[in-house]
Amino acid sequence: MIRSFLENATRGWKFRRRLPREYGSAPIWITPAGGLKYLVQNMRNIDPMLLSFCDQYVKPGAVVWDIGGDVGLFSIASAALAGATGKVFSCEPDVWLVQLLRKSALLQSATSAPIDILPIGVAGSLGLNRFALAKRSRASNFLQGYGSTMAGGVREWTTIFCVTMNWMSDNLPLPDVLKIDVEGAEAELFGAADELFVKKRPVVLVEVNAGSLDFVSKFLLRYRYRLLDADRLDNDVSVQAGTVNVLALPVD
Repeated sequence: MIRSFLENATRGWKFRRRLPREYGSAPIWITPAGGLKYLVQNMRNIDPMLLSFCDQYVKPGAVVWDIGGDVGLFSIASAALAGATGKVFSCEPDVWLVQLLRKSALLQSATSAPIDILPIGVAGSLGLNRFALAKRSRASNFLQGYGSTMAGGVREWTTIFCVTMNWMSDNLPLPDVLKIDVEGAEAELFGAADELFVKKRPVVLVEVNAGSLDFVSKFLLRYRYRLLDADRLDNDVSVQAGTVNVLALPVD
């Protein structure tokens, strides 16, 4: 009950914080609507796994695709590490979050990579899709037919324009690093991604729902990836089953 009260009371709040020093103390506009953790936690502890992934794999000059940008934690940290010769593309269909992302992008140092905010969804086909704004955290927003109990139901249905990863590979610089968080629609995205992985095999971090894990795993193995549980890298644990954060490393 207290959590629900806080989520509703702070949903419209937005304020500026800074990332840790190793990311140039980059400024970022955040909102508790992206999760109450933004209200109470140190920025270093918001998502340690995501920042650790960023530290290890985003190198100077890297091209980064962030599919499911949310408030931009990964996009802005990546921009700081990729540097002025890099490039970050952040895809986010929630227009309320997009305006925060744009405000944050404008604040970044000239030593950070430019961040292009793409107000689109990514799906299995090009066109319009129904998109649910979650009653709880906006990080749990989802395409029609997907989502999880973390959404707490639907606050509002909207219509968004979606592209595919194949379309992105034809129209954007190819990624060195690809992060995907699409609340259950992973198999649909990878079902329209063959052209991308023929052209380039980026390092991939993808949050995978249990229902998508078999499809996503087989897809990545077909393109010669080693699959690890991103939450247990200290033990070098291979992906087995369940809802996991999958780290996919291309094998030469």
